[in-house]
Amino acid sequence: MKTITPNELQEKIENEEQLEIIDVRESDEVEEGMIPGAKHIPMGEIPNRLNELDKKKEYIFICRSGGRSGNVCHYLEDQGYQVVNMVGGMLAWEGDLEWNDENTK
Repeated sequence: MKTITPNELQEKIENEEQLEIIDVRESDEVEEGMIPGAKHIPMGEIPNRLNELDKKKEYIFICRSGGRSGNVCHYLEDQGYQVVNMVGGMLAWEGDLEWNDENTK
């Protein structure tokens, strides 16, 4: 499984790269803020929302510490998706955060 560090992700965001970032934390966790541009899909909803993912795109998955997103990455890799896990999760994120009601739907 491919991984990315929070600093590497921050650099890609600053370089305005087109990224597909998915935060798999629970709704109460994302209320504390999300990485700008990230989409919220709680881990437990991933199997029922595969139709929202494109196997031709690469997705960066994020959770609190990197464990849940790693599990999601293993699952999706087995399904044929291109995935990257952000190691250290939001605990290691030092970049900007956004709070948006749209993220918590």
